[in-house]
Amino acid sequence: MDDELKRTQQGVLLAVLAYVMWGIAPIYFKALGDVPPFEILCHRVIWSFVFLAALLYLTKGWPTVKATLKNKTKLLYLLVTSVTIGANWLVFIWAISIGHMLDASLGYYINPLFNVVLGMLFLNEKLRKLQWLAVALATIGVVVQLVVFGSVPIIAMLLAFTFGMYGLLRKKVNLDAFTGLFIETLVLLPIAFLYLFAFADTATSHLGNNSWLLNVLLISAGIVTTLPLLCFAGAAVRLRLATLGFIQYIGPSLMFILAVFVYGEAFSNDKIVTFACIWAALIVFTWDGIKNNAHNKRLAKQKQDPLDVPITNETLTQEVNQTK
Repeated sequence: MDDELKRTQQGVLLAVLAYVMWGIAPIYFKALGDVPPFEILCHRVIWSFVFLAALLYLTKGWPTVKATLKNKTKLLYLLVTSVTIGANWLVFIWAISIGHMLDASLGYYINPLFNVVLGMLFLNEKLRKLQWLAVALATIGVVVQLVVFGSVPIIAMLLAFTFGMYGLLRKKVNLDAFTGLFIETLVLLPIAFLYLFAFADTATSHLGNNSWLLNVLLISAGIVTTLPLLCFAGAAVRLRLATLGFIQYIGPSLMFILAVFVYGEAFSNDKIVTFACIWAALIVFTWDGIKNNAHNKRLAKQKQDPLDVPITNETLTQEVNQTK
């Protein structure tokens, strides 16, 4: 039992570290404010590829990479996921660069609810009543912003959509995070190299002309991308999905705090209404998760030791009906 508790504590620590790093990542991208978003994306792809290659070498993960590259179905999925994660990274970097961190925060708040809808549409998962209510509240928040205030949370919707589709397709691939991300960066690598060394012609595109500090920041894109993923992968094998689900709100919450209280983004009326609806939806969604988790625990306990199940009129009726 002590080993299990220690494992859980390690998982919680790793999950918190992962989501804290994701939550404060905008500080890093703000520091690259003079670099165009697509240029930052190219550096993120290149240096993530290098960092992941080193990790795979140290962990002896190359056989898995080779086997995956020979699997046409998995490779096809990874070609698509490379586009979706690349688009997600680009939209996120662009949102930070133009001062729309609040919209980025909103996108990652919406993401868990969007995942539920994707599960219903593509994985034949049925929504429980409270999940329907949570999705409805989130939809109301977006519709109110659109109809009443005439603004569309395009950045938030793009981030939720691209990351949701990425998660759905990666679930289909059933591949560990590092191998998958390495192949995805491998797919994007030619585009990144081609743009940086053939087309980019900005004040920051030539590393030899940059300050050493700027070059260090650009090279650090690989660590900024991969380190939280490393922590998340460690947490995922130690924690239940429900626990990870609660911790995931740290990321967008930190982005929200940074946007409003550090970078002074306006928390306008349209965003107040939308965020209020999303937060209400997440409260309902989380409460449903807690209830469903407790229910599943009771069912599992009943299956393990049916003699401990209290005898009620309902259980007696069920037993009588089964004997008929």
